[in-house]
Amino acid sequence: MLAGASLVVPSHRSVALIGPSGCGKSTLLRVAIGLVRPDEGSVRLGDVVMTADTRRAIRLRTGYVIQDGGLFPHLTAEQNVALVARHVGWAAPRIATRIAELSGLTGIDPGMLARYPVQLSGGQRQRVGIMRALMLDPDLLLMDEPLAALDPVMRSRLQRDLHALFARLDKTVLIVTHDMGEAAYLGHEVAIMQGGRVLQQGPFEDLAQRPASPFVTEFIRAQRPPWSEPLSAAPEARS
Repeated sequence: MLAGASLVVPSHRSVALIGPSGCGKSTLLRVAIGLVRPDEGSVRLGDVVMTADTRRAIRLRTGYVIQDGGLFPHLTAEQNVALVARHVGWAAPRIATRIAELSGLTGIDPGMLARYPVQLSGGQRQRVGIMRALMLDPDLLLMDEPLAALDPVMRSRLQRDLHALFARLDKTVLIVTHDMGEAAYLGHEVAIMQGGRVLQQGPFEDLAQRPASPFVTEFIRAQRPPWSEPLSAAPEARS
């Protein structure tokens, strides 16, 4: 549920959206791509306002990645990647060229693309999901907790890969995460949500040093790993 949420993602920048469970992060992404219609207000991509007439065109200019890739299980990885391109009428040679380009860009072995999603690891499925989102070379990339289902080692690798990918592609990105470290690493700006509203948006350093509310301070502090505190600071064990 959103409650007067307002968010601006600057062109060619990445914004990481973070907040407690149920605060509206994923709903805001679904509003941005037109899967949920807001009761009031508007959605814009550049100068184009989303309406019933422009919704399809905006969706085709937007890549969307969800947890675990969101792949269709009855299609191979390659068929998943090519699905929308075939739908809009791309010729087979153009599709093949783009898939080869994206497999190199996302670091996935082209031989894996003949496999079905169940035959791929979590990291491979996520890379295929990113390929699919980038297939039409969209202006905007929306990512809804794309790394949440991965183990810590694979998550760290994909964080580095996404960081490099964002820099290389120079696209506009809105990524949802529950991890403040990930948000600060992947986002030029971080936006913190609570209760359906965006409380504060800006570079992570601004949020940490000039919080707009006590909740922002509390949320940032709550994200510190337990090993950040020295053992001497831990409470004494009871006998």
